Amino acid sequence: MRTRTREATVAVSVSALALSLTACGSLLGSDDDGESQTERKGDAVTVGLLLPEAETARYEKFDHPIIEKQVKQLTNGKGKLVYANADEDAAKQSNQLDQMVADKVDAILVSAVDAKKIAPSVKKAKEADIPVIAYDRLAEGPVSGYVAFDNELVGQVQGQAILKALGSGNRQNSKIVMINGSPTDPNAAVFKEGALSQLQNQVDIAKSYDTEGWKPKAAGSHMTEAITEIGKDNIAAVYSANDGMAGGAIKALKAAGLTDLPPVTGQDAELPAVQRIVTGEQYMSVYKPYPEEAVGAAEMAVRIAQGRMVEYDALAGDSSDNATTKNIPSLLVSVRPLTRDTIKSTVIKDGIYNTKEICTAEFKAACATVGLKG
Repeated sequence: MRTRTREATVAVSVSALALSLTACGSLLGSDDDGESQTERKGDAVTVGLLLPEAETARYEKFDHPIIEKQVKQLTNGKGKLVYANADEDAAKQSNQLDQMVADKVDAILVSAVDAKKIAPSVKKAKEADIPVIAYDRLAEGPVSGYVAFDNELVGQVQGQAILKALGSGNRQNSKIVMINGSPTDPNAAVFKEGALSQLQNQVDIAKSYDTEGWKPKAAGSHMTEAITEIGKDNIAAVYSANDGMAGGAIKALKAAGLTDLPPVTGQDAELPAVQRIVTGEQYMSVYKPYPEEAVGAAEMAVRIAQGRMVEYDALAGDSSDNATTKNIPSLLVSVRPLTRDTIKSTVIKDGIYNTKEICTAEFKAACATVGLKG
């Protein structure tokens, strides 16, 4: 569970992070933090990165390559990233973390498949004096830091989008289907909590599902069941916690014969979702600036690996609690709604996609209607 140490949501930018390195340069030759140069490690540090799965496009497209590049930049090319993907297998990920401990890496970033099951391995790392930073998902155990998007805000943005789509009329009779994320992912519960903070007492949540592994096919099955029980014409909106599941839900709605689709939310700004937003099949997604999160994670991992704790602490402006550890230094990155109106100011502006990638032949006409030219 996250606790705030200040009111404002932390918004990190790549340029701001670069400036923080410059600003801290004067510390490198001083003993202001109580440590001498000889007690610090140099640039030749090894950072481990453990990602949970490849089903979600962002991990291989953004997180892994950006973190690897940033580790190199922060260490003048002398640092190294060791990477492993767990393929949604919690036991496999625990073994991967244990191996990194055995290999004596200097710091580990882990995005947990299962927050509870990873805890014993996090404890082993702690006992070996190897700091573990929870990345994108708040793992349990004695983690030394946490870098993530503001997950409660993600759910709030999604819930607010549904209310906006429904308008200010008689919303309390509007039947909503909620397709939530994996029960083993602690973020899923926070997304749901954030969404419910907006939707409860405002709409009728007719069906709610937790979706193992965030699988689009499972989301489609949930949607099919909801259509059978509620009736395809009685569903006012679909809360989908991410874009992959939104795609599965939309496929099920279309298979049921719906041509005028209800508003469907998402998260992650995956390219197929952006294209569905252009055509109107998906109402919105949540844009999470992955470069900002990845750059922040790499910087925190490198600085704690080097023992440069003044710089490390300066990056973590918030505090979080997991089930076993309180006051975890945290860097929380803000998010934005992605709709037809904000495609240019989010994913295109930040270079996530260009108009040619979005506006392929199939989508050229739809792109023209929203002012995008491929």
